Amino acid sequence: MMGSQRNGFKKERFILSVDVGTTSVRCHVYDKETQIRGSCTREVKPLYPEVGHVEMDPRELWNEFVTVVKGAVQDAGVYMHQIEALGISTQRGTFTTWDKRTGVPFHNFITWQDQRAADLVKSWNRSCTMNAIRSVAKVLYFLSRQKRLLAASLIVFSTQHVSFRLVWALTHYKQVLQAVAEDNCCFGTIDTWLLFKLTKGHVHATDYSNASSTGIFDSYQMCWSSLLCSLLSLPLSIFPRVENTGHDFGSTDPSIFGISIPIMSVMADQQAAMFGECCFDVGDVKITMGTGTFMDINTGSKPHTSVAGLYPVVGWKIGPDVVYLAEGNSADTGTAIKWAQSLELFTDVQETSAMAYSVSDADGVCFVPSFSGLQAPLNDPKACASLMGLKPSTTKSHLVRAILESVTFRNKQLYETMLRETRIPITKIRVDGGVSSNDFVMQLTADLLGRKVVRPQHREMSCLGAAFVAGLGVGFWRSREELKKLQHADDLFVPQTAPKEGVANRNREYMPVLQSWDRALRRSMNWYKP
Repeated sequence: MMGSQRNGFKKERFILSVDVGTTSVRCHVYDKETQIRGSCTREVKPLYPEVGHVEMDPRELWNEFVTVVKGAVQDAGVYMHQIEALGISTQRGTFTTWDKRTGVPFHNFITWQDQRAADLVKSWNRSCTMNAIRSVAKVLYFLSRQKRLLAASLIVFSTQHVSFRLVWALTHYKQVLQAVAEDNCCFGTIDTWLLFKLTKGHVHATDYSNASSTGIFDSYQMCWSSLLCSLLSLPLSIFPRVENTGHDFGSTDPSIFGISIPIMSVMADQQAAMFGECCFDVGDVKITMGTGTFMDINTGSKPHTSVAGLYPVVGWKIGPDVVYLAEGNSADTGTAIKWAQSLELFTDVQETSAMAYSVSDADGVCFVPSFSGLQAPLNDPKACASLMGLKPSTTKSHLVRAILESVTFRNKQLYETMLRETRIPITKIRVDGGVSSNDFVMQLTADLLGRKVVRPQHREMSCLGAAFVAGLGVGFWRSREELKKLQHADDLFVPQTAPKEGVANRNREYMPVLQSWDRALRRSMNWYKP
């Protein structure tokens, strides 16, 4: 009897999913009910070689990737041959370049938080060339009404996009330029690098969700932007081919895990989280609060053209169907909380919600979470992080409350920008990421947005989303409707109301605080001079 049970167990199949985040790499083994049967997490330490430079070691990342896959399978107590498919979710906009023949990287990963190209971005945004392009595009849009031309007339470069960090790398790393001249250079974001390593150099590819997040991809034409590459002298020859999000990318080389595992999905982390939350319908909103906050709305089959810094990205392309998202972000959510912990404002991050509730307000203290500048709708890479309104009466609890409030104030900013710009009726709001475990942040977000917000039991939605796409590709799950039915019981946060006052009461109560915070925000802007 025990032998037959063991054989039956060996026949059970699983989906393996790896999420490469900003500070960690984690792997989960999922069964058909989306239960996590095994997991493994390893820390990845960012490197800060100079002020404003944020890097990761490609070799360390690769070693940790292999370690978490083996560790998760071992933790699940299953065999590698029981893994039906592998899905990969990665942080976006972090890239390296490497030798096409040897696979050796020319430099560390330059991460999405890196500010080395800030001055370059600023000078280009103000340049006569860009002003001329915007003017011509504006005229052409007036004549043709093509949204793509409206986007060109509004284009503003950002340090979070790969484009100018890649220009910087091509300018400062001589071996990269030499490899380009010899047609021996590969460019790739983390997903592309991992595919290259997993297949022993046979696959140099990415998917539409990752490509569209680089700032070098034309989401309207669905290809690398030849115009931008020509403008910035970026060689098209170094870019990977772009495939569907749900695609057979090949199999892992058997020397790595002892068996070949089909790689059936590669996905950018925020888009993967959107898929993991089952935000498949137009108007569905997902807020991920991790190292940074990313707010995405499903805009359907057409990209959104923004005037305030929302970014149109490809959510996913599965078969012939493309789903687009409009995205706004705030770069320093979890970063601010970790910083506060490093100052010993608290010992355990789980204490912070109780600390914030222990005081009635922040005692006039305002915190501006902009270690990496300010993103939409203000778009100021030279803004500084700041604490204002400190008094002798200020306690640690007041400081913690001010920091947590700043996270929700940025949520409110992004949400209002999204409503104003897209004019799409919101159908639901789902929140995930590590910071979403904080009840104070969740409740105040619901209050300030005036909407119900849902927190899923599974917080690691990027991993689940990549698993879903990989599983659909091999028939492990059959439809998106089946995936919706697999969602577990969630925590619901409802806007607090007072009798006869309604939802607006909480916004009115916070109005003086929001006004003070906005003043602090303005004073923090354009702090760092060129």
